[in-house]
Amino acid sequence: MKKGVLLVNLGSPDSTDPKDVKKYLGEFLMDERVIDVPYWARTLLVKGIILNTRPKQSAKAYAKIWWDEGSPLIVLSERLQKKVQEKSNIPVALAMRYGSMTLKKGLQELVDKGVTEVKTIPLYPQFAMATTETIDVKVDELVAEFFPQLRITRTPAFYHRKDYIKVLAESIGEKLKGLDYEHLLFSYHGVPERHIRKSDITNGNCKMDGKCCFKKGSEQHEFCYRHQCEITTVNVAKYLGLKNGTYSTSFQSRLGFDPWLQPYTDRTIERMGKEGIKKMAIATPAFVSDCLETLEEIAMEGEEIFHEVGGKEFTTIPCLNDRDEFAQLLADWIEEWQIVNIDTAIA
Repeated sequence: MKKGVLLVNLGSPDSTDPKDVKKYLGEFLMDERVIDVPYWARTLLVKGIILNTRPKQSAKAYAKIWWDEGSPLIVLSERLQKKVQEKSNIPVALAMRYGSMTLKKGLQELVDKGVTEVKTIPLYPQFAMATTETIDVKVDELVAEFFPQLRITRTPAFYHRKDYIKVLAESIGEKLKGLDYEHLLFSYHGVPERHIRKSDITNGNCKMDGKCCFKKGSEQHEFCYRHQCEITTVNVAKYLGLKNGTYSTSFQSRLGFDPWLQPYTDRTIERMGKEGIKKMAIATPAFVSDCLETLEEIAMEGEEIFHEVGGKEFTTIPCLNDRDEFAQLLADWIEEWQIVNIDTAIA
């Protein structure tokens, strides 16, 4: 069997035109694993309200961070894919869950190169319904309908892998070196609390009090986004030797009125500024590539909030993007997969 790899990221509008943004938001928000309410309610909310009000606002936000080459997320993902391909001896394709660079196109590209076994690598360190799970489900649907000859191997969440933590921590430490800061905030993309409960394979063990996130050996951690975010912070802080009280975790980008994971990033930034923190640094480890949520929501809106309440210095730490170390890490994982398969075949 000829093997190939499909890197998968979130996606982006084709341009900053409100029409393109509306099309993208429509596909994204109508995903039942993003807004997990009955279809009629999701349709009413998304098509009846959000798509009639939000596209123009979002288009302006995208315009603030758009590069000459296009969407930062797309450009950075393409650069990463190119580097990984250069370090790999099998085809490596790139696709997005939403937008024009579809999963179907990515799989077709690999099939056209003779690939019959695909390893999917969602570019999300932590598992969540609205990220990794929706990719897995969509890939299964496409394989069943268009690519029945393909064998799919999934990549589990890698938030806790020592080799990943090393690359992530060193990228953050590189930015912190010589930086005079009082607090480092780890901001992760938020999800509704009900997503955590729905992903709880223990059927109710999660109490949403934060305590079970740090219990060792709990089987629910395999699919618990909150746990995986909290442990990412703990492991990076340990690697960098950060002192207790100099770092914390928060969650950004909430939507609607239902309770989302807390504490909220914007309120945390505001509170810390009011409490006298003058120099803050912020990292966003749920994102592999810098995008609207990091470049506009954090680097622009977050900094504005901080300054409004008396903060002085606000440092945004870049995502891993196309760092050579990250590209090499992905290439190493691809090689590991090939070796395991070869050993299994020999055995």
